[in-house]
Amino acid sequence: MSSQPQRFEILLVPQHVEGKEGAELVESAIRSAVVEATGQYGASGYPRYVGGGLEADIDPETRTVEALLVDGAELDYGLSARVVEAGG
Repeated sequence: MSSQPQRFEILLVPQHVEGKEGAELVESAIRSAVVEATGQYGASGYPRYVGGGLEADIDPETRTVEALLVDGAELDYGLSARVVEAGG
């Protein structure tokens, strides 16, 4: 389990920014949060990460968000979650 990343940054971006990467993606984010591994697995079967009001099951290999709660609610329509390396 130590090979799994212990933290990620999740960017919540409007769906129309598909294809953007790097600094352009970060600038398009309407919210971001660094999430830390809890050591538990979510209902999706992937590791659970929490922080900054976000709770996510993330596939650490593909960096795909498999499940996400934002302040305890599902992600609003028109938004998508992107996973990037946590800074610092």
